[in-house]
Amino acid sequence: MNTRFHAALAAAALLLAGTAHADYLWLQKEPATSGDNTNTSAYFSIRAGELRKPLAALPALQQPKAVLPDGKPLPVEARADRFDVALPAEAANGDLRFTATRTGDKGVLTYYQSRFGRAGTQAVNDLELVPTEPGGNTFKLMFKGRVVSASQVNVDTAEGWRRQLAPAADGSVTLGTPFPGLYVLEVTARVDNGAVTLDGKKYDDVRHTATLSFEVKP
Repeated sequence: MNTRFHAALAAAALLLAGTAHADYLWLQKEPATSGDNTNTSAYFSIRAGELRKPLAALPALQQPKAVLPDGKPLPVEARADRFDVALPAEAANGDLRFTATRTGDKGVLTYYQSRFGRAGTQAVNDLELVPTEPGGNTFKLMFKGRVVSASQVNVDTAEGWRRQLAPAADGSVTLGTPFPGLYVLEVTARVDNGAVTLDGKKYDDVRHTATLSFEVKP
């Protein structure tokens, strides 16, 4: 992100509107194969669309980046329908994050910020759902280091179970996990009066879409 964008965010208010399910990016763990590298603990893909309806082709995304909790970047391999990332063995117990941007033809700039795992209780991305305790089911929404109240958090699961979570009085949301599988929590926010100039073009509609995904074991 450029400095003009950071300055715009510092002076802008975040609008957390309750929205219906929309396209987002999410991280999911892929099954290991017999030929996988022994120095790799897990393989992940980053997909777009909705969990039950992934897009057949990735949208036009810029600046794709995968990072470990300490900020170390990881190689990202682009494919037609996804990005692939290998998590090194020494980072097996950490959370993985992925970010990318998308520029629209109607003055819309979207920042996608995805996280897999709920081991850490600190935010790394600008907009991030963070568990209040390691492995917990209660989450707070952080925007640039401060807690904000999510008016609505959308939930998708691999089993097709969908929910919309409303916040408690302190702004946190709590999710029950009644069955095993992949869970994806999603929230979208707009930056009020947060115009951004990127590569010489001005974007008046700046949006953040954040996801937190994790697996519940049987």
